[in-house]
Amino acid sequence: MNKILFSSVSMKFVMALAGIFLLLFLPVHLAINLMLLKNDPEPFNSAAAFMSSFPVIKVIEVVLFAALLIHLFYGIYLQIKNLLARPVRYAVNTRTKVSFFSKFMIWTGLSILIFLVLHFFNFYFIKLGLVPGNPEDFYSHAHALFKIPAYNYIYLGCFILLGLHLFHAFSSAFQTLGLNHRIWTPVVKVLARIWAIGIPAGFALISLTLWVSR
Repeated sequence: MNKILFSSVSMKFVMALAGIFLLLFLPVHLAINLMLLKNDPEPFNSAAAFMSSFPVIKVIEVVLFAALLIHLFYGIYLQIKNLLARPVRYAVNTRTKVSFFSKFMIWTGLSILIFLVLHFFNFYFIKLGLVPGNPEDFYSHAHALFKIPAYNYIYLGCFILLGLHLFHAFSSAFQTLGLNHRIWTPVVKVLARIWAIGIPAGFALISLTLWVSR
């Protein structure tokens, strides 16, 4: 049983399912964050309060964190396993058809993890009461953060890396699940481009707009 649960194929399958769940969450998170562009803080603060109090959302939050941890753990584990399987480079360099995105998925993923830790400290831990801040006015808190140049540099850099990660991850997840099809595979590739460009661009719009606004 352990061989089945912890085989590379099983872990990639579970990792793909967790990744798809995270992919579906990103547009929801972006839609809520776009409320930061309103002059009225009430819509964003109300949405943030709803997300932190509604029982169904709390269950989804647990599932989200579980999916995130599974995706990260399996990704790092499989990468280390692949490196240990070939500790010595071959004398002859045999080029394989491995995309740039596939080679650097682990690094883009780790960069996103660093950003998430920062994001948790700035928002989620305030909600939990672990760090000082007003959980009823995340609107003002977010606006204050985006006035800090260093925060914007980190934010924008991480979302560029997220775009690179999403471009490969979207297609790879569906391929891992065995959903290749002559009709649907091109559709998935188009959706991968939309996710990889649209999601980071939306978050970047928020960052830049709040940065330059008075």
